[in-house]
Amino acid sequence: MSSVFEFDAVSRGSAGTSSAKAIRRNGNVPAIVYGGSTEPELIELNRNEVVKRLTNEAVYSHVLKLNVDGKVQNAILKDMQRHPAKDTIIHMDFLRINMNEKIKVHVPLHFINEETSLGVKAGGVVTHSMVELEVTCLPANLPEYIEVDLEAIDIGGSVHLSDIVVPEGIEILALTHGEEHNLTVAQIVKTRGPAEDEEDAATGEDGEEEVTASE
Repeated sequence: MSSVFEFDAVSRGSAGTSSAKAIRRNGNVPAIVYGGSTEPELIELNRNEVVKRLTNEAVYSHVLKLNVDGKVQNAILKDMQRHPAKDTIIHMDFLRINMNEKIKVHVPLHFINEETSLGVKAGGVVTHSMVELEVTCLPANLPEYIEVDLEAIDIGGSVHLSDIVVPEGIEILALTHGEEHNLTVAQIVKTRGPAEDEEDAATGEDGEEEVTASE
């Protein structure tokens, strides 16, 4: 049985919308694999097998074994299109990789210690500005996810890209473009209390207290 990181595919001879629709009607997913010194290749994969593989988050940031007509090549899942209404997969893009060359890929973020963070224990709430990072690294160093520890963050505090501790051999791509790209990843903000809500309800849009006609 194939592992979650192995995809079996067959070559498809023709491109175009009609060909892609026919592939989907037969229960398969049209796709393309490109990159490296080899020409782009049109392929198709079994939809049920694809859906089964994609239930594992690690597939999106892992070196995959793509078996096309018995020929195995290293690749990453570069892009995937879903139907806007049905959420079914309508196309996939795979990028061939060289294990000796760095790649750029999006890696999911896992936020830890949210409930025990200083800010949440003080009544704050965590807001996330990012759920993934684009990193560059050798394929062998590609992590399944990157952890963001929020334990020491208080109300009003935040975590920026430069605060994230990444594994050795990993570089956050945005930080290579200058300090102005050191964006906020998550922050803890103060929640509105009952007293504040009551005060707002008794105040007009201009900030003055409402008065009754008898006054």
